[in-house]
Amino acid sequence: MEQSGDKCLKQRQAKVFVGEYQIKFLGKGRVALPKKIRAQLSGSKVVLSRGFDKCVFGYEKKAWETSSAQQLETPVTDPQARAVRRYLFSGTDVLKFDAQGRVVLPPFLLKYADMEDKKVVVVGAGDHFEIWSSPRWQNQLEKFEKEEA
Repeated sequence: MEQSGDKCLKQRQAKVFVGEYQIKFLGKGRVALPKKIRAQLSGSKVVLSRGFDKCVFGYEKKAWETSSAQQLETPVTDPQARAVRRYLFSGTDVLKFDAQGRVVLPPFLLKYADMEDKKVVVVGAGDHFEIWSSPRWQNQLEKFEKEEA
């Protein structure tokens, strides 16, 4: 049985993705993940998934496993749960990145997130990071700033 102090310690040790990084494609959808983002990833694999708002979500493999386990707890008899599962799992790929942190985004994710542009933005979002086309990210920021004004 896990004691509450152990649970608190594990929560404090959770990896948190922060920051905003302007990066360029290196050709054919290949990007170099920022060093601060890579530092939060264990091993040489990253999970990239179709996110919401037309961006790509990036997860550390263990965090993805935890998140996906939560989705699998929802009943398959619930139509909304089935739709969310299909959306998330069909749009996910586990990828290996090289020593320089480069990874090739699958074509279906590039198309989904409109990343034909040569500039993309990687942003920390707490338990995951997000990869946005630069224009779409700027629109997202402007929208948020208008709502907060």
